[in-house]
Amino acid sequence: MNPPLVLARGLEKAYPKVYRSSDRLRALGRLLVRGEDPDRVSVLRGVDLEIRRGESLGLIGDNGAGKSTLLKLITGVLTPTAGSVEVHGEIGALLELGAGFHPEYSGRDNVVMAAALHGLGGAELREKMPEIIAFADIGHYIDEPVKHYSSGMVVRLGFAVVAALKPDLLVTDEVLAVGDESFQKKCVKWMKDYLDAGGTLILVSHSMYHVQKLCRHACWLRAGEVRMQGDVFEVTQAYLAWHERKSAALAEPRPEQRAGLEFSVISVSLNGSQGEQATLVEAGDDLRVHVRVRSRDGRVPCIAIGITRADGTAVYGLSTDMDGPPPQRVGEAEFACELELPELALLPGGYTVRVHPLDPEGVRLFDTVERSLIVRGASREFGLVRLAHHWNRVADETLVP
Repeated sequence: MNPPLVLARGLEKAYPKVYRSSDRLRALGRLLVRGEDPDRVSVLRGVDLEIRRGESLGLIGDNGAGKSTLLKLITGVLTPTAGSVEVHGEIGALLELGAGFHPEYSGRDNVVMAAALHGLGGAELREKMPEIIAFADIGHYIDEPVKHYSSGMVVRLGFAVVAALKPDLLVTDEVLAVGDESFQKKCVKWMKDYLDAGGTLILVSHSMYHVQKLCRHACWLRAGEVRMQGDVFEVTQAYLAWHERKSAALAEPRPEQRAGLEFSVISVSLNGSQGEQATLVEAGDDLRVHVRVRSRDGRVPCIAIGITRADGTAVYGLSTDMDGPPPQRVGEAEFACELELPELALLPGGYTVRVHPLDPEGVRLFDTVERSLIVRGASREFGLVRLAHHWNRVADETLVP
């Protein structure tokens, strides 16, 4: 049995609304009289989290979602307003830039203090000091006051200390966003080796590439609550698809604007599913795209349907005027069509289905609606689609002796 290294239940954190110094006194008075302050801002609500030894968790979400607050609760920097968090093991934390370093002391002196706080000193520290200095790779600045360091140098020094200590749990907050490319590669390699040796990692990053590369699980925080938690690829793909929908919503015409268009999209469903949540399909399953379009003057529209990767790379597209029957009339000035893609050949990943109504001649585009699609599955193939293939055995006579 692998007991939890981190166990959080019903974790919440709230702060009083403080705009002026008098607000602090008012909040304190409410706490003393009522035992609580009803006028407060909730940062985290009802967070349940369980991390076992040897696991790696990517913590993702927009700025202000509560990621850093959750890390501070796990590391004991903050106390929860409600709920509980337990950590069974030694933590190595890289949170706020420069936290724990004294700006007036040299880098070397700060290493000694940081190591002492983790119970490392004497002969053991003298043995590890060259390793720490080499990993930080900041040259003569190791004997300069930390206040003279750049942000990247501070992160280098902090990571070097943690790397030497090899804690049970490593907690990092946007460390890879600060250092230069060579240092990022060094950190990623160290973290991979650390995980291979049985270490446990909580990584906060806006880089889904690094989250997917280093983590097996992910937790998506949105507005202080857990939106989704589970397999790293499913969670990060859903997060990226949500961002795609946000961008598409900003670009899409508003309902009152659509009303004046000659041709406008009424609805789009993927396998019968509509709404904000991305549609999930397994690689190789069928995909049905059902579209309803309004025609202002009753003419039969042309409908184009395309699929792109989440980054906008075009994958496939076709339209009713060039491939297939025209849309059917389903109501007064309303038309519908349904496209079926059997045994979907897309490789696992995040995609966007785009629908465009055009004039009957297929010349002028009037509207655009996007829906997110996540193709799930395991694959070692590269690219966008799975092509039918087989490997042929090379005839013996063609082999080089």
